[in-house]
Amino acid sequence: MSLFQNLALVSALSVLLSIASACSNGQCKLLDECSSDGDCEAGLYCFACPQGFSGSRCVRSSITDQFKLLNNSLPFNKYAFLTTHNAYAIDGYPLHTPIPRVTFTNQEDMITAQLNNGARGLMLDTYDFDGDVWMCHSFGGQCHDITAFGPAIDYLNEIEAFLTANPEEIVTLILEDYVGPNGLTKVFTDAGLMKYWFPVSKMPQNGGDWPLVSDMVANNQRLLVFTSVQSKEASEGIAYQWKYMVENQYGDGGMQAGSCSNRGESSSLDDQTKSLVLVNYFPSESNKGESCEDNSGDLINMLHTCHAAAANRWANFVAVDYYKRSEGGGSFQAADTLNGKLLCGCDDIHACVPGSTSGACTP
Repeated sequence: MSLFQNLALVSALSVLLSIASACSNGQCKLLDECSSDGDCEAGLYCFACPQGFSGSRCVRSSITDQFKLLNNSLPFNKYAFLTTHNAYAIDGYPLHTPIPRVTFTNQEDMITAQLNNGARGLMLDTYDFDGDVWMCHSFGGQCHDITAFGPAIDYLNEIEAFLTANPEEIVTLILEDYVGPNGLTKVFTDAGLMKYWFPVSKMPQNGGDWPLVSDMVANNQRLLVFTSVQSKEASEGIAYQWKYMVENQYGDGGMQAGSCSNRGESSSLDDQTKSLVLVNYFPSESNKGESCEDNSGDLINMLHTCHAAAANRWANFVAVDYYKRSEGGGSFQAADTLNGKLLCGCDDIHACVPGSTSGACTP
């Protein structure tokens, strides 16, 4: 056999061995190369992020349930939750107006999928429009046919169905609220969500701890709703966000490495009279192509920066665009990092020793 033939044979054998050793059929692990979602293990899907790696690889598609992994016996503010920014602004959302929608999107999954994959905070923009309450982007401070997504009741029905099917889960809604008096109360009532309502009377004052998650579940008070309109706390029993929460600057201003300042409506991040901390990390103009990079290492770095800015408090909510896109762990790993820090002082919730809150970490 000639040298050329030997080399060709070796090359062919190498290719065959590579093909034989490649994973498939649900056996591919995090960052293994893949050709379809079915190649990846549970909790992963096959995704291409040119900024982070070549080809397609298995990346995370779901959250770690901190309650099931460790416990749900601590105050609500001792846990962290993945939050979807503009959760309603979904690619391909069915058209509900007579003319085509001309506006940007921030997510790819319907609300049900977002919740099933572990999002527990939903940021929603609510407007009076077409005689009802709608989810909408604004143009000139108003909702229009070209910026409207759909009636709020459709989204809230999905949330009600999720809470009914998952009796130990808690969902937080953070509303940018442009709805007139009693409009929200009516649509939440129509959606059957009042039976899950967490009352303002049980929310802590002056930075105190929230009730235990286990008690919130036992009392079936599993829906927290915050509004941007101060008067609605007294008039409709909807919590005024800035009375209970601090939040960093959203958009490009919140993505400056090494800097974490509060958004205009929020008090200073180190204001410890507010016991919840929310970290935004998404650009001013949504960019699906770059979101896989945004939702990775830079996001984790910002959580550390904002921890220092918030008087050494780890965020309870981390809000992102296109939450499933990443270079590997993404926003799901960000939530795991926050829960590890909050619950046991470890860098990842999976490193927490069950039952320990003293910083005992496994390798």
